[in-house]
Amino acid sequence: MAGKLILGGASGMLGTALRHSLAPYFETLQLVRRQPESHKEVEWYPESASAFPDKSALEGLTAAIHLAGANLAGKRWTAAYKRELVESRVTTTRALAQALASLSRPPKVLIVASGAGIYGDRGDEVLDESSAPGKGFLADLCRAWEEAAAPAKQAGIRVVHLRSGVVIGPNGGALAQMLPIFRLGLGGPLGSGRQWMSWIALADWVAAVHFLLNQENLSGPINLVAPNAVTSAGFARTLGQAVHRPAILPAPAFALRIALGEMADEALLASARVVPKRLLDAGFTFRDPTMHEALRAALD
Repeated sequence: MAGKLILGGASGMLGTALRHSLAPYFETLQLVRRQPESHKEVEWYPESASAFPDKSALEGLTAAIHLAGANLAGKRWTAAYKRELVESRVTTTRALAQALASLSRPPKVLIVASGAGIYGDRGDEVLDESSAPGKGFLADLCRAWEEAAAPAKQAGIRVVHLRSGVVIGPNGGALAQMLPIFRLGLGGPLGSGRQWMSWIALADWVAAVHFLLNQENLSGPINLVAPNAVTSAGFARTLGQAVHRPAILPAPAFALRIALGEMADEALLASARVVPKRLLDAGFTFRDPTMHEALRAALD
């Protein structure tokens, strides 16, 4: 596939890496909430009744990719920040899906971010795309996020939901937050350390999106996770080895709950052993299928 696509959430770690990787194949337009500064920007205001002052730039797109969303770990989950988390995902996705559905020449595919958090806290259960959503704010948020793309699906656009795990990359994300602590030798598992962490290397995340752009028979939820989930203790041990420091100081669950509130239980202490069944069944090959390989790539 080649042509022109539009990208929402182009400035984050994922959007930046994806934008650079798409450059040889697509003319990429970016969604911006201001006056455009070049022909490669498209103005939009998703909270308004008419999200796009001029929808003509959307006509004839090959694809649309929407990754926008406020940082789940950006603030304590107050009622106000929960609203921001919802609006930045659900409201923006619905606005884009409705606009694409109204076009005379809509794109062939809409790829929308989601999260492995849709499965909730499930212990040791192995979870694939056929598994039911879990319970809690994060699971409900992801479910509403995916449902917001319904107008595009109803218009005949192929819609793909990226149920991403924790992305391990060199410039930002969860790893950037943890590295300073681990390099001081102060890192360790979260809580009991027995909870499963589903993750994916940044290079594999980008490659999977390219793969999905070209797989016309794949739609619906796709687990963007490596085939080898790790426990929190296993992750801490592997990261400690990678930076040549001990990683034996646990962060107690009660302390995380005091510091972070609800986010601690749903984003840090929840257990989700997710597998990329649909990707593997479709023939996708992971470059960094183990945490050791992912960390080596991120830290080199």
